[in-house]
Amino acid sequence: MQELLVIAIGSAIVNNVVLSQFLGICPFLGVSKKMDTATGMGAAVTFVIAIASFVAAVINQFILVPLEITYLQTIVFILVIACLVQFVEMFLKKMVPPLYNSLGIFLPLITTNCAVLGVALTNVQNGYGILTSVVNGLATAVGFFIALVIMAGLREKMEYNDIPRPFQGTAIVLVTAGLMSIAFFGFSGVI
Repeated sequence: MQELLVIAIGSAIVNNVVLSQFLGICPFLGVSKKMDTATGMGAAVTFVIAIASFVAAVINQFILVPLEITYLQTIVFILVIACLVQFVEMFLKKMVPPLYNSLGIFLPLITTNCAVLGVALTNVQNGYGILTSVVNGLATAVGFFIALVIMAGLREKMEYNDIPRPFQGTAIVLVTAGLMSIAFFGFSGVI
C-alpha cells in the first residue's frame, strides 16, 4: 500500500507529466484559456489515461508478453488509446455538446497526446502490474488535471492585468509555464 502511495504522489506532483516530463504540452497550452474548457479536457484526459493504463497493462500481461510480441506494444497501445478517445468523443458529443464544441480539435488530439502513450509505455518499462499501472495512470492524469487547471486559472487572471507588449500572448503563457515547472520542481525532494 505504501508503494502505491509513493507512486501516486510521485506521478501526480513530483514527476508531473506536463511540468517535469514535458509531455502533453499541446493541450496544456491550447486548452488552458478558460477554466471550463480546461476542466473538461482534464476530465477527458483523466478518463482516457486511467482506462488506457488498465487496458494496456491487461493486454501487455496476458497477450503481448505470453505471445512474445512485445515489440508491438507501441502500436497496440496507440490503437487502445484511439478507441478510448473515440468513445469519449461520442459521449461528449451526445451528453455535453457545449464542452464538445469548446474542446474542438483538441479532443481528437488526445489520441496523439504523448502523455497518454507515455504513461502506458512507462508502466511497461517500469514493470508495473495491473493495479500499479492503474494507480500510476490515475495519478499521472490527476497531475495533468492539476497543471491544466492551475494554468487556466492563471491565464484567466492574466486577462485583467497590464502585460508589457513583448510578453503578451504566447510569451507570457510560456513564461508562466516555466515558472510553474520551477515551482513543481520544488517537490522533487518529497520522494
